[in-house]
Amino acid sequence: MGGFSKNNLKGFVLALLSSGFIGASFIIKKKGLRRAAAVSGVRAGVGGYSYLLEPLWWLGMITMIVGEVANFVAYAFAPAVLVTPLGALSIIVSASLAHFILKERLHKLGILGCVMCISGSVIIVIHAPQERAISSVQEIWNMATQTSFLLYVASVIVVVFVLIFHLAPQCGHANVLVFTGICSLMGSLSVMSVKALGTSLKLTFEGKNQLIYPETWFFMVVVAICVITQMNYLNKALDTFNTAVVSPIYYVMFTSLTILASVIMFKDWDGQSGGSIISEICGFIVVLSGTILLNVTKDYENSSFRGVYHPPLSSLSARLCSGNGDSLKHDEEENSVSSDENCLRRQELY
Repeated sequence: MGGFSKNNLKGFVLALLSSGFIGASFIIKKKGLRRAAAVSGVRAGVGGYSYLLEPLWWLGMITMIVGEVANFVAYAFAPAVLVTPLGALSIIVSASLAHFILKERLHKLGILGCVMCISGSVIIVIHAPQERAISSVQEIWNMATQTSFLLYVASVIVVVFVLIFHLAPQCGHANVLVFTGICSLMGSLSVMSVKALGTSLKLTFEGKNQLIYPETWFFMVVVAICVITQMNYLNKALDTFNTAVVSPIYYVMFTSLTILASVIMFKDWDGQSGGSIISEICGFIVVLSGTILLNVTKDYENSSFRGVYHPPLSSLSARLCSGNGDSLKHDEEENSVSSDENCLRRQELY
């Protein structure tokens, strides 16, 4: 880890803080939702908005915003190859806190998934490339307009248009890869724009004003468009399919495409040895495997709680291309019933 630069260290620390805040925010908001439901008798999942009056829910929102800001700033200091995979640590924080605070039992395979995520993250951190020095937003613009990256952007736009206007109306509610594909593709462009915008703001705060350049404002517009599209279709995916299926697939696709985009645009792997690149890829695969294992075992726990055994891996593969979304919504409804029963049992604690 001797070659770990000061900027990489700042980005690494910010990414860790981001994962901690975001992971904790899920638990705080869920506690707030439960308290609000206990007071009003109406859950948010069935149209209740009483949680907007619950201070604990707002504390969770503030915690999430702090985490997202830290993540935004992290991209200004470290390459996406380092920052993006560390987002998996928020899942570990959330699962661990849920185990101890919400009493949601973490399966032994889920614990193994946590260990795999941590191990893979350590490998990525050790072999991460150095952040290249950038002196102006115009330098980033030159990277964004190089032929290889323009071809990537054009490919993303074409695929997204095909997914939105051709495949989504036909099989968007039957195949989880359609909505998550749109989210992931747009997400890879949003991260590149976020990194460009974050670097511009960092240079501005250092005394080199980048707000006078139109490129800065262009990147800001791209961020807004990509994030809005990304969130819209992520909500569609979560509303249509089981969260335990959407989360790992989205993480795998989003992280893979983001790293690919960063390698093309910022040349993250230029100057690195073949051994370091292979080590990063292996670390990334370990993190992905741990994330999938952690999310799939959540689904396994829900099934076993209802007294029905569904092998987690076969359940995941079966839901990738289900005949329709109704069965998936039915599963979610069963989960929500179980959640309501648990919530009612715990309301006495509040």
